[in-house]
Amino acid sequence: MLNRFCRGISIALVIGVISCLGWIICPDQALAVNNPELLPNQATPIVDLANYLPAKQEEALIQDIETFQGETGWKMRVLTQYDRSPGRAVINFWGLDDKSILLVADGRGGNLLSFSIGDAVYEFLPRTFWIELQARFGNMYFVRENGENNAIVQSLDTVKGCLVKGGCAVVPGLPREQWILTLITSIVGGLVFGFAGIPRKEGQVFAWQWVLIVSPLWFILFVAFGIGPVVTRTSELLPLFRNLIGFVLGILVAYLSPRFNSLNASKT
Repeated sequence: MLNRFCRGISIALVIGVISCLGWIICPDQALAVNNPELLPNQATPIVDLANYLPAKQEEALIQDIETFQGETGWKMRVLTQYDRSPGRAVINFWGLDDKSILLVADGRGGNLLSFSIGDAVYEFLPRTFWIELQARFGNMYFVRENGENNAIVQSLDTVKGCLVKGGCAVVPGLPREQWILTLITSIVGGLVFGFAGIPRKEGQVFAWQWVLIVSPLWFILFVAFGIGPVVTRTSELLPLFRNLIGFVLGILVAYLSPRFNSLNASKT
């Protein structure tokens, strides 16, 4: 149980750090070579060189991609590779343009997924969206538990859902690992609030002036990192309520800690 919790914390920290970056890493290595002989003769939106997709799932995904393109005009393509890559040959093979989304699944790196995005797509899905998408579905823990095929399918489903809605600023849904990070920051924000409020003068009940002085710190921890990621990714109230409880408990623990220490000292 402890190992799962620690693993969840590590994933959440990675997602949080990557989500703060402003640039997406496109699959430059995947497009740096040019091997058209690796591509099939017939037209298909999926080239599964690494055999990540079972036959039936690949057929269903091809149909889904073609239907989505016919209805919306967005061109989604999938390339999986391991030993060798067709590289820049896929540009002419698929006719990639400003409305194209190329997902490259390559198991040789630390993250399975990378994306090459047309300029028109960024109007609806910003760079930070793609970084978070890559971190959520392409990390080694998600791939290990769900498989490469489901990492590909779920990331594509997320993109399609956002494009149908007219765009997304962040990746919808709140994974457990990311919620754990928001809970931790909420508790830490409460601890900062509580420690600041500890009385420092005779007869003082609560040091509001110190709470106000350090308000930027606990406000960022609780509101920006504890509440913001929750309300922007899910409409569920339970994780929001839990974070609020964590914030309040953090305040109580920090504020009451001197009294518990004094009681223990008097007993000894």
